[in-house]
Amino acid sequence: MKGKFAPSQIALHWLVFLLLVVTYATIELRGFAERGSLLRTVMIVTHFSCGVTILVLMLARLFLRHRHTSPAITPQPQRWQSALGSLTHAVIYLLFITLPILGVASRYYNGRDWMLFGISMPTAATPNFDLAETLIGWHETLAPLGYWLIAAHTAAALFHHYVMKDNTLLRMMPAKRD
Repeated sequence: MKGKFAPSQIALHWLVFLLLVVTYATIELRGFAERGSLLRTVMIVTHFSCGVTILVLMLARLFLRHRHTSPAITPQPQRWQSALGSLTHAVIYLLFITLPILGVASRYYNGRDWMLFGISMPTAATPNFDLAETLIGWHETLAPLGYWLIAAHTAAALFHHYVMKDNTLLRMMPAKRD
């Protein structure tokens, strides 16, 4: 559809958003579940599984971004706004590809049993606890940046829609059903 992203891009955008909500919610709320409980285990496995799914979908989004031309923003924004938007998108892609890689690598090098989608995952034959601790430290340090990026991305889309009155938000909205 002219003036909109490809349906596959729109679907992946909103699916990643929903997975981010689940990923952040499960890790933030895990503290309410007792250590060692089934609920806590399910929350952690869900966090890991959604994170890896986000990694795969973000890579798919990058592929689609290069395959499809982005629809023009009408009316055209100022150059600094376009540059800031491009920078923000680059950081979003970088963060949500890097975070799952750091998380998976930290679990692998930790040497403890862990699961994705309920399936046991391999661990390093010789655990490297220092490396695992460093990787999870980076993961935990960078993860809160996601909240800020999501908030900035959302605020910018709403600003463009309601203040600038351009089609920025509409380009990524699913098609209306008749």
